[in-house]
Amino acid sequence: MRTRFVLIQTSHAGNVGAAARAMKTMGFSDLVLVKPRWADVLRREETIQRASGALDVLANARIVDTLDEALDGVTHLCATAMVARDFGPPTRTPREHFESLAEEAGQHVAFLFGSERFGMQNDDVYRCHVALRIPADPDFGSLNLAAAIQVIAYEWRLALGGHEVQGGTQPLPAADARAVAGMLDHWESALVEIGFLDPEAPKKLMPRLQQLFNRAAPTAEEIHILRGIAKAMTDTSRRRRGTEAQGDDPRS
Repeated sequence: MRTRFVLIQTSHAGNVGAAARAMKTMGFSDLVLVKPRWADVLRREETIQRASGALDVLANARIVDTLDEALDGVTHLCATAMVARDFGPPTRTPREHFESLAEEAGQHVAFLFGSERFGMQNDDVYRCHVALRIPADPDFGSLNLAAAIQVIAYEWRLALGGHEVQGGTQPLPAADARAVAGMLDHWESALVEIGFLDPEAPKKLMPRLQQLFNRAAPTAEEIHILRGIAKAMTDTSRRRRGTEAQGDDPRS
């Protein structure tokens, strides 16, 4: 769905760059500025630095003199306002409104953000179809402009389907039951060897370990590691006993 972010009378150049970055991370690129404080805001060093690589969004951004120009072609207007306006549009949370908006094919949506100091003007809010309110702490609900844009962009992208999250590695299949059983036999021998398990009074230790490893669903590689630990326990115990035996030998 076509989406535009409109920043009205932005006063801080860094916020423009940060807004471009917030948009790009969610896959949006249509940015329009209405009468920003700086005519060269898109080329200022602070803007470029805060964009942090979203230079294509800045390159395609437009600066216009009026909100009418910024809204050319737009069919659905979303104001962002912490305070509800009398006689204004309904106030909804982004997630609540986006659930239905995302299903309206053919809409060209614009999200409007006011200046950092004063927010949106009443007349600009009145012309919108909805006033979006981020459900922040009512005692401290003022978000930085770029932060608010990031929240709206994220919620809108989520409503549109989101981007696939790629895992770092593909999950490995769990080891088969035979491998787990072999590992448990190895552990049982090692636990007896180190004196942790009394074979005459096992007290359900091995069934409990069986359930533990069933829940863990170890992979074949992890089974190999666990068997290595069991071997190390056994070898260490036998070396210690051998050293102690040598110490008891009067000829040593």
